[in-house]
Amino acid sequence: MSQIKEALTQKDKNKSRDMIISFAILALLFVLLFILEKVLPRTSIIFTVLKKGAIYALVAVSMNLLNGFTGLFSLGQAGFMLLGAYTYAIFTIPVALRPQVYQYYDGGLIQFTIPVIAALILAGLVAALFAYLIGLPVLKLKSDYLAIATLGFAEIIRAIFQWDKLGVITNGSNLLRKYPVYRSTLFYFAVSGVCIAIIVLLINSTYGRAFKAIRDDEVAAEAMGINLAHHKRLAFTISSFFAGVSGALLAMFQTTIQASQFKSAMTYEILLIVVIGGIGSVTGSCISSFLFIACSEWWLRFLDNANLNLTSLQILRPGFRKVVFSVVIMLIVLFYQKGIMGEHEFNLGGIIKFFKTLPSRFKKNKKASQEAAK
Repeated sequence: MSQIKEALTQKDKNKSRDMIISFAILALLFVLLFILEKVLPRTSIIFTVLKKGAIYALVAVSMNLLNGFTGLFSLGQAGFMLLGAYTYAIFTIPVALRPQVYQYYDGGLIQFTIPVIAALILAGLVAALFAYLIGLPVLKLKSDYLAIATLGFAEIIRAIFQWDKLGVITNGSNLLRKYPVYRSTLFYFAVSGVCIAIIVLLINSTYGRAFKAIRDDEVAAEAMGINLAHHKRLAFTISSFFAGVSGALLAMFQTTIQASQFKSAMTYEILLIVVIGGIGSVTGSCISSFLFIACSEWWLRFLDNANLNLTSLQILRPGFRKVVFSVVIMLIVLFYQKGIMGEHEFNLGGIIKFFKTLPSRFKKNKKASQEAAK
């Protein structure tokens, strides 16, 4: 009995230590961002990567909550981001500037504005409302059928928002612009950080354990008294709420928004980030988001501008970075099938375990890839 108490006490101490280390790292990160904003010009590519990385980290973690922790394969994130982006833009455009934005629709239907923070929350609530309504029939489906249904929903929403009949609200196929934007990287990190922290608290709560039980075995979870329909809708709604908030942040980052931007390719990028980071790892989704954005927006940019002619054919040309990027992703998927972090999180014990098991994981993944090739 005493040994069990000692083990539980040690576990609590480790959790407290990891929490202190995590807060210290976050505080150091915000100090570093503050210094960078004072030293580097605002037009630096570093800020672009950090802002977009923070946005994609939030939507990737929200998708991981659904796909990784609840076991529901959904591909509707782009649609929920579109709802959040449009909600934020529509309700924050100043009344005096609406005739310039809705120039073909007499200033539009909405003739009032709300504060930025309230608009961010409303963006999440609108996405959550649509998710709840869509989830009533759709969540009865499983696996690939659920993915196809949610992907179809995202495409339908995109088409509806470009419909001229709804132009008095959505501005049709025209851009939404002149809404409030924040240039500070700290703002994006603060909003994403708070949202991700809420998701982590949810995962570690009794609801989170119910989500994991549904993921592992629905029959056993139902036998233990878990209401499958209720918890699936809850996970779907919460995931969509944070996807809506990330869509609002994306609108703020881009300064203009249009429905045609939210194609299915955006959902595939988010899914790719989740897979690369590790399905079931919040830390992995965050790390892979920044790596994905840095590679696609910064580190491989030189390949598009380089000029290397080894033969009569031009080897490097605009778009070549996409080829290299695809090869890098294929290598990661082949040799790290569980992603960079697997199911581990970023804490002191997890870091030590990660580096200890790195060689064995590499060999195991390589062997599995060879067997699959045979």
